Amino acid sequence: MKITVTAARRACAVCLAAVLALALTGCGDKGPLDPKDPVSLTVWHYYNGSQQAAFDALVEEFNDTVGQELGIYVESYSQGSVADLESAVRDAIGGKVGADAMPDIFSSYADTAYEVEQAGALANLSSYLTEEELGRYVDSYIEEGRIAADGSLRIFPTAKSTEIMMLNRTDWEDFSAASGVSLEDLRTIEGVAAAARTYYEWTDSLTPDVPEDGRALYGRDAVANYFIIGLQQLGVEIFQVENGEMTLNTPEKELRRLWENFYVPMVKGYFGAYGAFRSDDVKTGDILAYTGSTASAMYFPDQVELDGGSHAIDYIVMPAPVFEGGRDYAVQQGAGMVVSKSDRRHEYASVEFLKWFTQAENNLRFGCVSGYLPVLKEANSTEKLDQVIADQGLTVSPKTYDCLTAIFDGMEGMTLYTNKSFENGYAARKVLEYHLADRASADRTAVLEAIARGESLEEASADYVSDDAFEDWYGGFCQALRDAAGK
Repeated sequence: MKITVTAARRACAVCLAAVLALALTGCGDKGPLDPKDPVSLTVWHYYNGSQQAAFDALVEEFNDTVGQELGIYVESYSQGSVADLESAVRDAIGGKVGADAMPDIFSSYADTAYEVEQAGALANLSSYLTEEELGRYVDSYIEEGRIAADGSLRIFPTAKSTEIMMLNRTDWEDFSAASGVSLEDLRTIEGVAAAARTYYEWTDSLTPDVPEDGRALYGRDAVANYFIIGLQQLGVEIFQVENGEMTLNTPEKELRRLWENFYVPMVKGYFGAYGAFRSDDVKTGDILAYTGSTASAMYFPDQVELDGGSHAIDYIVMPAPVFEGGRDYAVQQGAGMVVSKSDRRHEYASVEFLKWFTQAENNLRFGCVSGYLPVLKEANSTEKLDQVIADQGLTVSPKTYDCLTAIFDGMEGMTLYTNKSFENGYAARKVLEYHLADRASADRTAVLEAIARGESLEEASADYVSDDAFEDWYGGFCQALRDAAGK
């Protein structure tokens, strides 16, 4: 039979399409993998201590079970801190002399992942996940990972967190009994500020011979979250991103409200920030309560250590306060995992490991140690958590358990939010984190110096909390934010 060149080409194309279709359907359950010729994967992360031990144990279990069956071997490496990890990734992408090669998988926050994506170095994860598989994950977690221009997935959600308030119950109860301030007063940000003023005045009254030595009630980690989520609660999206373009929204009225409920209490000593984290400040007795990540629960101290001795304390886990009359938004945070663009075999294997790690049982086992929230919809319940603890015979810190269940129980009533990624997003967030906090710290020092010279708190702080002081800060803040964002 005679075959024309055109017909031959068509036949070739059909055969090639069949081969590609077979490859894309995964050649059975193992896809392009071969257990007789395992593929090795490297994972970089920033976990340390018990979190690293829990992650490494799960990696070892994967290698001994599913990994062995599929032909995947995973090696994990902690890079130290988040900043160390980001630096290592940038060095690898830039080909810096002495830098390690890019890992197959690495932990990444959205801003860093966006930078790497802009360099064309991330794999398209949508190619390896069905719509049914994607639908099992919390919708907002998947949406956060769609940072590519075409909306495809680049960040695989692996462990998330939000914010809670943790409180030194033991010392709070003494104050509450004396002042009449209740836990209900701490439900709003304005209520926290008012309670903190009362606490300062109460502690100051305990030493009548020493003027203006009141103590702070409250502090917060991640001031950037205060801006992003606080404004969102008030109906303002500070970084509004569409098609990769960011519009900056900095309305004066709403920002004045944030200033009055963070900067003013900080300058007057009602709020405080002394150590590296606010859990450190609870331990030293400098504050009683803080807003921080769910993952910080494990660091909440069991005792307060003072110069004159120490005493044991109990704790309370509460929802993070919301602005009075504001919408119930809470921050969605926590790094996901991204896969470096390489070849189909390594990318496929990477996704298989991440799917295994995020199975409800495995993800909750990690969460029981780390305080991170699981990412599958089915795993976000107290019932499922209790089942995994019982089935696995796990020992879970009461603080971590209470923190996780508090979020599970309140999830239906809250909206988790994180801003979309944009160019210079990392720099813009740094302005939110430090611009007001650094000014508050410097001005508090000046107020204390004035008090030491004999001025009252009101006299010493008057110039710093005036309308002119706000206008001065507001103008500088907006300019700093525009400069950082390149606007």
